[in-house]
Amino acid sequence: MGDLELLLPGEAEVLVRELCSFSLREMGSGRWNQQHENLEKLNMQAILDATASQGEPIQELLVTHRKVHHEASIINLLETVFFHKEVCESAEDTVLDLVDYCHRKLTILVARSGHSGSPEEEELQYSTPMKELQKQAELMEFEIALKALSVLRYITDCVDSLSLSTLSRMLSTHNLPCLLVELLEHSPWSRREGGKLQQFEGGRWQTVAPSEQQKLSKLDGQVWIALYNLLLSPEARARYCLTSFAKGQLLKLRAFLTDTLLDQLPNLADLQGFLARLALTEPHPPKKDLVLEQIPEIWERLERENRGKWQAIAKHQLQHVFSPSEQDLRLQARRWAETYKLDVLEAVAPERPRCAHCSAEASKRCSRCQNEWYCCRECQVKHWVKHGKTCVLAAQGDRAK
Repeated sequence: MGDLELLLPGEAEVLVRELCSFSLREMGSGRWNQQHENLEKLNMQAILDATASQGEPIQELLVTHRKVHHEASIINLLETVFFHKEVCESAEDTVLDLVDYCHRKLTILVARSGHSGSPEEEELQYSTPMKELQKQAELMEFEIALKALSVLRYITDCVDSLSLSTLSRMLSTHNLPCLLVELLEHSPWSRREGGKLQQFEGGRWQTVAPSEQQKLSKLDGQVWIALYNLLLSPEARARYCLTSFAKGQLLKLRAFLTDTLLDQLPNLADLQGFLARLALTEPHPPKKDLVLEQIPEIWERLERENRGKWQAIAKHQLQHVFSPSEQDLRLQARRWAETYKLDVLEAVAPERPRCAHCSAEASKRCSRCQNEWYCCRECQVKHWVKHGKTCVLAAQGDRAK
């Protein structure tokens, strides 16, 4: 592992081996929270290992023990480990559930970007507590969807080894190529703010310098690679039915295939040639063959086990999960503080900290709460109007420990 270790090799193996499933009724329980902490540690250690480029022990353990629910933590962990094809191959039939999950997240992402835009993290401090929680939930859902896009792209890297049921699910049931075209059209991870181009990266909106605006973003690149894999790999082409609708959607891609893009992803020249041939061919009629389709087992099992119990589960959760005592809250806060150590968080951060006021690269941290970063004293003073209240509360929480 790298120089900075959150988990020793023996500890990581124990945590992976002990990962287990919970019933819906147990979500939020003490055991569930403990596993969530363990998943966070595994997630951060996997990022540390990948950053240090000294092997991937967490990925190897997950493959060995076949365990890969804690949504935000799991999707982060999957994004890190699914870079390796052997992880996708070891998942076997559960990949079908993962493909369904990614499709749901990306469909919601396209739907929301079409009418309401992307969530604004800056507005969180100017609303009621309930609206703030809602905004935080929307921002988390947005980030989860972007992670799901990366996971889906890694799955398409393994098209040659996916089962026939998984390929059929991706190409026929969900028509992922057309969904990816919609994502490119809407580009929900980019926006114009005050006349400036901004892109969502590293968990926040960042202004793109004029000299960098022609550079392909990471998320756009993920979409293009996924499209390349789904449209040009022999296994996928044999299964994909190019109907009139699919042809019309795919031909929209020609407008995006500029010389600048081809310079950055030269392999897309093959995709450009494919689209040129597609424009001259007649669309295929929809297939009417009777196909024995495999059903995602995890989703089906959850619905079957909890059918007719939803209200009882909600009542139990309200009484035992969403009504914690002050002592329970303090204990949980102390445990999270141990999990999210500042030195580890800095090590796993995708980039250098940014100033909370002007977004420039920052080197100074608020001495009271240790949560916000600033590039200079002047920015800290200007940002105090927004940061002051949360800073005082955070400092009081630290002293209470």
